[in-house]
Amino acid sequence: MQVLGTAGKVVLGLGMAVVLWAAFLYAHPAESFVGESSRIVFFHVPTAWISALAFLLAAIHSGLYLKTRKMERDDAAAAAARLGILFCVLATVTGSLFAKVMWNSYWNWDPRQTSIVLLLLVYGAYLGLRQAIEEPERRATLSAAYALIAFVSVPFLMFAVPRMYASLHPDTVINARGRIEMSPDIKLVFFSSMIAFTALFAWMYALDVKATRLVRRLSERTGGFEA
Repeated sequence: MQVLGTAGKVVLGLGMAVVLWAAFLYAHPAESFVGESSRIVFFHVPTAWISALAFLLAAIHSGLYLKTRKMERDDAAAAAARLGILFCVLATVTGSLFAKVMWNSYWNWDPRQTSIVLLLLVYGAYLGLRQAIEEPERRATLSAAYALIAFVSVPFLMFAVPRMYASLHPDTVINARGRIEMSPDIKLVFFSSMIAFTALFAWMYALDVKATRLVRRLSERTGGFEA
C-alpha cells in the first residue's frame, strides 16, 4: 500500500485547509439549516462515514485473511479497525458538541448516542481481543472471525436502530422524503468535506498499515510477538 508522496501531502493539506475555511466562512447554514451550530455537520457526518468505511475494510480484510492466511491481511484489518474507532470517537464528540448547543446537554442517551456507544464497545472489544492473544496466527484468526461478526452490528447500530425510535437528531443528509435538502453552498462544502476526509483517512490508513507491517516483520526477525 503506497503512502502519499510530498505532492500528495501538499494537495491533501491544502484541501483540508480549504474545507476548514469554507466550513466556517463560505457556507451559510443559518439561512437554510438549523443555525450556525449546524456547521458541525461538515465534520460530524464525514467522521461517521469514515468510521463505517473503516469497519467495512476491517471486515473485508478479515475475510480475506481467513481465506488466504496471509498476515498482511490481518495487518490491514487491524489498521482499519483502529482508525474506525478513532473516527467513531470523533463522530461521538462532534455530535455531543452539537447536542450541547441545541439541547444544553452534551449527552442525553438519545438513540443515536446510545447506538454509537454500543458500536465503540463492540470494536473496543476487538482491540482487547488482539491485545489478549500473543501468538500471531491465533490472534489473527480469532480477530478476523470477531471482525466479521462485529460488522453485522454496524448497519444495525448506525442506520437501523436510530430510525426505529423517536430521536432529537435532525434529519439525516438524505431525509425521510429521500431528498438532500441543502442550499448550493452547503452542499458544495459538505461533499467537499466528505472527499477531503476520505482522502485523509486513505493516507492515515496507508501509514498505519505500513507501520503495522514493519513492526510485525521486526518482531518475526527478533523472535518475539508483536502487540
